[in-house]
Amino acid sequence: MKDTVIGVDLAKNIFQVHGASRAGEVMFRKKLRRQQFMQFMATQPPALVVLEACGSAHYWARELAGAGHEVRLIAPQYVKPFVKRQKNDAADAEAIVIAARQPEMRFVEPRTEAQQARGVLFRARQRLVHQRTELVNALRAVLYEFGLVVPQGIAHIKRIEAMLDDAVLPDLVRQECLDLLQQISEQSVRIDARTKKIRMLAQESENTCRLQSMPGVGPLTALAIEAFAPDLQSFRRGRDFAAWLGLVPRQFSSGGKERLGKISKAGQADIRRLLIMGAMTLVNWASRKAPAPGSWLARMLARKPRMLVAIALANRMARAIWAMATKQEDYRDPALSVAA
Repeated sequence: MKDTVIGVDLAKNIFQVHGASRAGEVMFRKKLRRQQFMQFMATQPPALVVLEACGSAHYWARELAGAGHEVRLIAPQYVKPFVKRQKNDAADAEAIVIAARQPEMRFVEPRTEAQQARGVLFRARQRLVHQRTELVNALRAVLYEFGLVVPQGIAHIKRIEAMLDDAVLPDLVRQECLDLLQQISEQSVRIDARTKKIRMLAQESENTCRLQSMPGVGPLTALAIEAFAPDLQSFRRGRDFAAWLGLVPRQFSSGGKERLGKISKAGQADIRRLLIMGAMTLVNWASRKAPAPGSWLARMLARKPRMLVAIALANRMARAIWAMATKQEDYRDPALSVAA
Protein backbone atom coordinates (compact mmCIF):
# COMPACT_ATOMS: atom_id res chain seq x y z
CA MET A 1 0.00 0.00 0.00
CA LYS A 2 1.15 3.51 -0.79
CA ASP A 3 2.11 5.54 2.30
CA THR A 4 0.82 8.84 0.88
CA VAL A 5 -2.73 9.68 -0.12
CA ILE A 6 -3.19 12.66 -2.45
CA GLY A 7 -6.65 14.10 -2.96
CA VAL A 8 -7.22 16.25 -6.02
CA ASP A 9 -10.16 18.59 -6.51
CA LEU A 10 -10.37 18.84 -10.28
CA ALA A 11 -11.38 21.94 -12.21
CA LYS A 12 -10.87 23.50 -15.62
CA ASN A 13 -7.89 25.69 -14.70
CA ILE A 14 -7.10 25.64 -10.95
CA PHE A 15 -6.54 22.29 -9.17
CA GLN A 16 -6.43 21.96 -5.39
CA VAL A 17 -4.11 19.20 -4.13
CA HIS A 18 -4.10 17.81 -0.60
CA GLY A 19 -1.45 15.31 0.51
CA ALA A 20 -1.59 13.32 3.75
CA SER A 21 -0.17 10.18 5.25
CA ARG A 22 -2.25 7.07 5.84
CA ALA A 23 -2.50 8.13 9.49
CA GLY A 24 -4.00 11.49 8.48
CA GLU A 25 -0.98 13.74 9.00
CA VAL A 26 -1.12 16.63 6.51
CA MET A 27 1.96 16.74 4.27
CA PHE A 28 1.08 19.54 1.85
CA ARG A 29 -1.72 21.70 0.49
CA LYS A 30 -1.23 23.25 -2.93
CA LYS A 31 -3.21 25.24 -5.48
CA LEU A 32 -1.89 24.50 -8.96
CA ARG A 33 -2.70 25.71 -12.44
CA ARG A 34 -3.52 23.17 -15.11
CA GLN A 35 -0.04 23.43 -16.69
CA GLN A 36 1.66 22.94 -13.30
CA PHE A 37 -0.43 19.99 -12.15
CA MET A 38 1.23 17.12 -14.03
CA GLN A 39 4.68 18.64 -13.50
CA PHE A 40 4.09 18.58 -9.75
CA MET A 41 2.60 15.07 -9.74
CA ALA A 42 5.51 13.72 -11.78
CA THR A 43 7.93 14.83 -9.03
CA GLN A 44 5.97 13.00 -6.31
CA PRO A 45 6.90 9.46 -5.30
CA PRO A 46 4.28 6.81 -6.21
CA ALA A 47 1.19 7.53 -4.12
CA LEU A 48 -2.50 6.74 -3.91
CA VAL A 49 -4.17 9.57 -5.86
CA VAL A 50 -7.91 9.99 -5.36
CA LEU A 51 -10.16 12.05 -7.63
CA GLU A 52 -13.86 12.76 -7.62
CA ALA A 53 -15.65 10.96 -10.47
CA CYS A 54 -16.58 14.07 -12.44
CA GLY A 55 -15.84 15.67 -15.81
CA SER A 56 -12.31 14.81 -17.11
CA ALA A 57 -11.69 12.49 -14.12
CA HIS A 58 -11.16 9.42 -16.32
CA TYR A 59 -8.66 11.30 -18.48
CA TRP A 60 -6.64 12.44 -15.48
CA ALA A 61 -6.83 8.93 -14.00
CA ARG A 62 -5.09 7.55 -17.07
CA GLU A 63 -2.50 10.35 -17.07
CA LEU A 64 -1.67 9.89 -13.38
CA ALA A 65 -1.52 6.10 -13.72
CA GLY A 66 1.00 6.63 -16.53
CA ALA A 67 3.10 8.71 -14.10
CA GLY A 68 3.33 5.70 -11.74
CA HIS A 69 0.58 6.54 -9.24
CA GLU A 70 -2.24 4.31 -8.08
CA VAL A 71 -5.44 6.15 -9.00
CA ARG A 72 -8.94 5.75 -7.63
CA LEU A 73 -12.13 7.61 -8.40
CA ILE A 74 -14.72 8.27 -5.75
CA ALA A 75 -18.36 9.31 -6.21
CA PRO A 76 -19.02 12.94 -5.12
CA GLN A 77 -21.92 11.91 -2.85
CA TYR A 78 -19.50 9.81 -0.81
CA VAL A 79 -17.17 12.81 -0.34
CA LYS A 80 -19.79 15.34 0.75
CA PRO A 81 -20.27 14.01 4.34
CA PHE A 82 -16.56 14.59 5.05
CA VAL A 83 -16.48 18.29 4.08
CA LYS A 84 -15.82 20.36 7.23
CA ARG A 85 -17.97 23.46 7.70
CA GLN A 86 -17.27 25.81 4.78
CA LYS A 87 -17.21 24.38 1.27
CA ASN A 88 -14.22 25.43 -0.84
CA ASP A 89 -11.63 23.72 -3.01
CA ALA A 90 -9.21 23.10 -0.15
CA ALA A 91 -11.94 21.58 2.03
CA ASP A 92 -13.09 19.41 -0.88
CA ALA A 93 -9.57 18.07 -1.51
CA GLU A 94 -9.15 17.28 2.18
CA ALA A 95 -12.55 15.56 2.27
CA ILE A 96 -11.53 13.39 -0.69
CA VAL A 97 -8.50 12.14 1.26
CA ILE A 98 -10.56 11.47 4.41
CA ALA A 99 -13.20 9.61 2.42
CA ALA A 100 -10.59 7.51 0.62
CA ARG A 101 -9.09 6.38 3.93
CA GLN A 102 -12.37 4.76 5.01
CA PRO A 103 -11.86 0.98 4.82
CA GLU A 104 -15.40 0.30 3.57
CA MET A 105 -15.35 2.99 0.85
CA ARG A 106 -16.45 2.06 -2.68
CA PHE A 107 -14.68 3.44 -5.70
CA VAL A 108 -15.51 4.01 -9.37
CA GLU A 109 -13.65 2.00 -11.98
CA PRO A 110 -11.68 4.32 -14.33
CA ARG A 111 -12.70 4.01 -17.98
CA THR A 112 -10.35 3.33 -20.85
CA GLU A 113 -10.02 5.62 -23.85
CA ALA A 114 -11.93 3.11 -26.00
CA GLN A 115 -14.78 2.99 -23.50
CA GLN A 116 -15.05 6.77 -23.47
CA ALA A 117 -15.02 6.88 -27.27
CA ARG A 118 -17.90 4.40 -27.43
CA GLY A 119 -19.71 6.43 -24.79
CA VAL A 120 -19.37 9.58 -26.92
CA LEU A 121 -20.91 7.76 -29.91
CA PHE A 122 -23.76 6.42 -27.77
CA ARG A 123 -24.49 9.87 -26.31
CA ALA A 124 -24.34 11.48 -29.77
CA ARG A 125 -27.05 9.15 -31.06
CA GLN A 126 -29.12 9.72 -27.92
CA ARG A 127 -28.83 13.50 -28.32
CA LEU A 128 -29.96 13.32 -31.95
CA VAL A 129 -32.97 11.19 -31.00
CA HIS A 130 -33.98 13.79 -28.39
CA GLN A 131 -33.59 16.60 -30.92
CA ARG A 132 -35.69 14.72 -33.48
CA THR A 133 -38.39 14.09 -30.89
CA GLU A 134 -38.42 17.82 -30.10
CA LEU A 135 -38.89 18.62 -33.80
CA VAL A 136 -41.69 16.09 -34.19
CA ASN A 137 -43.50 17.49 -31.16
CA ALA A 138 -43.09 21.05 -32.51
CA LEU A 139 -44.62 19.94 -35.82
CA ARG A 140 -47.52 18.23 -34.07
CA ALA A 141 -48.12 21.38 -31.99
CA VAL A 142 -48.29 23.59 -35.11
CA LEU A 143 -50.78 21.25 -36.76
CA TYR A 144 -52.84 21.01 -33.58
CA GLU A 145 -53.27 24.79 -33.60
CA PHE A 146 -55.07 24.39 -36.95
CA GLY A 147 -57.28 21.50 -35.86
CA LEU A 148 -55.12 18.62 -37.12
CA VAL A 149 -54.40 15.99 -34.46
CA VAL A 150 -51.51 13.56 -34.95
CA PRO A 151 -50.58 10.73 -32.54
CA GLN A 152 -47.19 10.74 -30.86
CA GLY A 153 -44.22 8.98 -32.42
CA ILE A 154 -41.87 9.17 -35.38
CA ALA A 155 -43.87 6.42 -37.13
CA HIS A 156 -46.59 8.96 -38.06
CA ILE A 157 -44.35 11.20 -40.20
CA LYS A 158 -45.72 9.72 -43.45
CA ARG A 159 -49.21 10.46 -42.19
CA ILE A 160 -48.24 14.10 -41.55
CA GLU A 161 -46.80 14.42 -45.06
CA ALA A 162 -50.05 13.13 -46.55
CA MET A 163 -52.03 15.43 -44.27
CA LEU A 164 -50.13 18.50 -45.50
CA ASP A 165 -50.99 17.64 -49.11
CA ASP A 166 -54.72 17.58 -48.36
CA ALA A 167 -55.16 20.13 -45.55
CA VAL A 168 -56.06 23.78 -46.15
CA LEU A 169 -53.38 25.75 -44.32
CA PRO A 170 -51.93 29.27 -44.61
CA ASP A 171 -48.82 29.39 -46.80
CA LEU A 172 -46.61 30.50 -43.89
CA VAL A 173 -47.75 27.53 -41.80
CA ARG A 174 -47.27 25.08 -44.66
CA GLN A 175 -43.75 26.36 -45.30
CA GLU A 176 -42.88 26.04 -41.60
CA CYS A 177 -44.24 22.49 -41.49
CA LEU A 178 -42.25 21.52 -44.59
CA ASP A 179 -39.10 23.00 -43.05
CA LEU A 180 -39.68 20.97 -39.87
CA LEU A 181 -40.18 17.83 -41.95
CA GLN A 182 -36.87 18.48 -43.71
CA GLN A 183 -35.07 18.93 -40.37
CA ILE A 184 -36.62 15.70 -39.08
CA SER A 185 -35.44 13.89 -42.22
CA GLU A 186 -31.90 15.22 -41.77
CA GLN A 187 -31.84 14.12 -38.13
CA SER A 188 -33.10 10.67 -39.12
CA VAL A 189 -30.21 10.31 -41.58
CA ARG A 190 -27.72 11.21 -38.83
CA ILE A 191 -29.36 8.80 -36.37
CA ASP A 192 -29.27 5.97 -38.93
CA ALA A 193 -25.57 6.60 -39.60
CA ARG A 194 -24.71 6.38 -35.91
CA THR A 195 -26.95 3.34 -35.43
CA LYS A 196 -25.10 1.58 -38.26
CA LYS A 197 -21.76 2.48 -36.67
CA ILE A 198 -22.94 1.14 -33.29
CA ARG A 199 -24.02 -2.14 -34.90
CA MET A 200 -20.62 -2.50 -36.54
CA LEU A 201 -18.81 -1.85 -33.25
CA ALA A 202 -21.10 -4.30 -31.45
CA GLN A 203 -19.99 -7.02 -33.89
CA GLU A 204 -16.27 -6.37 -33.40
CA SER A 205 -16.08 -7.37 -29.74
CA GLU A 206 -16.50 -10.96 -28.59
CA ASN A 207 -18.15 -9.78 -25.39
CA THR A 208 -20.80 -7.64 -27.13
CA CYS A 209 -21.56 -10.49 -29.57
CA ARG A 210 -22.04 -12.81 -26.61
CA LEU A 211 -24.40 -10.37 -24.87
CA GLN A 212 -26.56 -10.11 -27.99
CA SER A 213 -27.32 -13.83 -27.78
CA MET A 214 -29.75 -12.93 -24.94
CA PRO A 215 -33.32 -12.07 -25.99
CA GLY A 216 -34.02 -8.39 -25.34
CA VAL A 217 -30.35 -7.34 -25.69
CA GLY A 218 -29.44 -5.67 -28.97
CA PRO A 219 -26.41 -3.75 -30.28
CA LEU A 220 -27.33 -0.56 -28.37
CA THR A 221 -27.58 -2.34 -25.02
CA ALA A 222 -24.44 -4.39 -25.63
CA LEU A 223 -22.42 -1.30 -26.56
CA ALA A 224 -23.78 0.65 -23.57
CA ILE A 225 -22.66 -2.13 -21.22
CA GLU A 226 -19.20 -2.15 -22.82
CA ALA A 227 -18.93 1.67 -22.68
CA PHE A 228 -20.41 2.50 -19.27
CA ALA A 229 -20.10 -0.60 -17.07
CA PRO A 230 -16.90 -1.47 -15.21
CA ASP A 231 -15.29 -4.89 -15.56
CA LEU A 232 -18.09 -7.23 -14.49
CA GLN A 233 -15.50 -9.38 -12.71
CA SER A 234 -15.37 -6.61 -10.09
CA PHE A 235 -18.88 -7.59 -8.91
CA ARG A 236 -19.04 -10.59 -6.57
CA ARG A 237 -22.34 -11.82 -8.00
CA GLY A 238 -25.07 -10.90 -10.44
CA ARG A 239 -27.19 -9.41 -7.68
CA ASP A 240 -24.48 -6.80 -7.05
CA PHE A 241 -24.49 -5.82 -10.73
CA ALA A 242 -28.30 -5.48 -10.70
CA ALA A 243 -28.03 -3.31 -7.57
CA TRP A 244 -25.35 -1.16 -9.25
CA LEU A 245 -27.81 -0.56 -12.09
CA GLY A 246 -30.52 0.52 -9.63
CA LEU A 247 -32.81 -2.41 -10.48
CA VAL A 248 -33.44 -3.42 -6.88
CA PRO A 249 -36.06 -2.06 -4.43
CA ARG A 250 -35.14 0.97 -2.38
CA GLN A 251 -35.17 0.24 1.34
CA PHE A 252 -36.90 2.24 4.06
CA SER A 253 -36.24 -0.34 6.76
CA SER A 254 -35.95 0.50 10.44
CA GLY A 255 -36.38 -1.22 13.78
CA GLY A 256 -36.05 -4.67 12.26
CA LYS A 257 -38.99 -4.07 9.88
CA GLU A 258 -38.28 -4.34 6.19
CA ARG A 259 -39.99 -1.74 4.02
CA LEU A 260 -39.21 -1.95 0.31
CA GLY A 261 -40.24 0.72 -2.17
CA LYS A 262 -39.75 1.30 -5.87
CA ILE A 263 -36.46 0.54 -7.61
CA SER A 264 -33.60 2.69 -6.37
CA LYS A 265 -32.53 4.07 -9.81
CA ALA A 266 -29.20 4.66 -8.13
CA GLY A 267 -26.92 3.33 -10.86
CA GLN A 268 -26.12 3.74 -14.53
CA ALA A 269 -29.28 5.15 -16.12
CA ASP A 270 -28.57 4.29 -19.79
CA ILE A 271 -28.02 0.56 -19.25
CA ARG A 272 -30.98 0.38 -16.86
CA ARG A 273 -33.29 2.11 -19.34
CA LEU A 274 -32.24 -0.14 -22.23
CA LEU A 275 -32.64 -3.30 -20.16
CA ILE A 276 -36.14 -2.25 -19.08
CA MET A 277 -37.05 -1.45 -22.70
CA GLY A 278 -35.76 -4.86 -23.80
CA ALA A 279 -37.65 -6.57 -20.98
CA MET A 280 -40.84 -4.68 -21.87
CA THR A 281 -40.50 -5.89 -25.47
CA LEU A 282 -40.32 -9.49 -24.24
CA VAL A 283 -43.33 -8.95 -21.96
CA ASN A 284 -45.35 -7.45 -24.84
CA TRP A 285 -44.37 -10.36 -27.05
CA ALA A 286 -45.41 -12.82 -24.34
CA SER A 287 -48.82 -11.15 -24.07
CA ARG A 288 -49.39 -11.87 -27.78
CA LYS A 289 -47.76 -15.29 -27.89
CA ALA A 290 -48.12 -17.13 -24.59
CA PRO A 291 -44.79 -18.15 -22.98
CA ALA A 292 -44.04 -21.74 -22.06
CA PRO A 293 -46.53 -23.00 -19.43
CA GLY A 294 -45.01 -23.05 -15.95
CA SER A 295 -42.11 -20.76 -16.90
CA TRP A 296 -41.12 -17.86 -14.65
CA LEU A 297 -42.51 -15.31 -17.11
CA ALA A 298 -45.85 -17.13 -17.43
CA ARG A 299 -46.25 -17.34 -13.64
CA MET A 300 -45.38 -13.67 -13.16
CA LEU A 301 -47.72 -12.43 -15.90
CA ALA A 302 -50.56 -14.43 -14.38
CA ARG A 303 -50.44 -12.53 -11.07
CA LYS A 304 -48.49 -9.26 -11.54
CA PRO A 305 -48.89 -6.07 -13.64
CA ARG A 306 -46.92 -6.03 -16.89
CA MET A 307 -44.65 -3.11 -15.94
CA LEU A 308 -43.71 -4.75 -12.65
CA VAL A 309 -42.94 -7.96 -14.53
CA ALA A 310 -40.74 -5.99 -16.96
CA ILE A 311 -38.71 -4.51 -14.08
CA ALA A 312 -38.28 -7.95 -12.50
CA LEU A 313 -37.27 -9.39 -15.88
CA ALA A 314 -34.72 -6.58 -16.37
CA ASN A 315 -33.25 -7.54 -12.99
CA ARG A 316 -32.95 -11.16 -14.12
CA MET A 317 -31.40 -10.02 -17.39
CA ALA A 318 -28.76 -8.03 -15.50
CA ARG A 319 -27.87 -11.08 -13.41
CA ALA A 320 -27.67 -13.25 -16.53
CA ILE A 321 -25.42 -10.67 -18.24
CA TRP A 322 -23.04 -10.82 -15.28
CA ALA A 323 -22.97 -14.64 -15.47
CA MET A 324 -22.38 -14.61 -19.24
CA ALA A 325 -19.53 -12.09 -18.95
CA THR A 326 -17.79 -13.75 -16.01
CA LYS A 327 -18.16 -17.33 -17.26
CA GLN A 328 -17.51 -16.43 -20.91
CA GLU A 329 -20.64 -18.29 -22.04
CA ASP A 330 -23.48 -17.51 -24.44
CA TYR A 331 -27.05 -17.17 -23.22
CA ARG A 332 -28.85 -20.37 -22.29
CA ASP A 333 -32.66 -20.32 -22.21
CA PRO A 334 -33.79 -21.46 -18.71
CA ALA A 335 -36.91 -23.08 -20.18
CA LEU A 336 -34.80 -25.23 -22.51
CA SER A 337 -32.41 -26.12 -19.69
CA VAL A 338 -35.28 -27.30 -17.51
CA ALA A 339 -36.78 -29.30 -20.40
CA ALA A 340 -33.46 -30.99 -21.06
